[in-house]
Parts: sequence; structure tokens; C-alpha cells
Amino acid sequence: MALKITSREVDGVLVLVLEGRIVFGEEAVSLREKLESVLAAGKGKLVLDLKNITMIDSTGLDVLVMAHNSAKSSGASLRLCNLSTRSNELLRVTRLINVFEVSASETDAVRALANRAATG
Repeated sequence: MALKITSREVDGVLVLVLEGRIVFGEEAVSLREKLESVLAAGKGKLVLDLKNITMIDSTGLDVLVMAHNSAKSSGASLRLCNLSTRSNELLRVTRLINVFEVSASETDAVRALANRAATG
């Protein structure tokens, strides 16, 4: 199943809703390319909604880490939200849960980034 990526802007925050799998191959490539183009376009606040992600493999984790590092180096902010139990466990076991900023819901993630912009 190809990774489906839909985007919308909420309160100045770009929300990418991901559906499917983030795995080696076409899925990881399409997500990496989307994230690169978003960051190159100067989007400073980005939320990845993982609610409908069914699987993440090591390549998928690599793409997420790359997105985090690219965002950080370009002065952008990136948050993950709506992690499934499986995705949350994967990030916990790999200790990446300490690397990413994670919110329980899209609303919480958008609020956190919108408030950061207002105060920072």
C-alpha cells in the first residue's frame, strides 16, 4: 500500500497526515521527498500526524530522524502526534521518543507550535 500524504495548514502550522506504512521503498522515498520540499519552502512549523500509520521499519525511522535533523538545522520545529501503541513502543524501544517532540493529538501539537511562535 502506497503511503498517502495529505496536508493542510492550521494556525500557521503545516499538518501532514500520513496513512499507510513508512517502510523501505516507495513509501520512505515519497515521505522524504515531501519533507525535503516542505522544509525547502521555508515551512517553520510542521506536524506529522501518524494516526493512520500501520507500520514503520528501520528505513521509516531513518526518514523521521532525517526530518527531525533537517528541521532543527533549518530552524524549523517538528512534532509528531497521534502515535499508535505500536509506533509509540517502537520509538520507546529505540529511544527515539526522547528525540522527537510528541503530542497526544493534532490539536495539542498545533497549539504547542503556534504558542512557540507567539512566544519565541
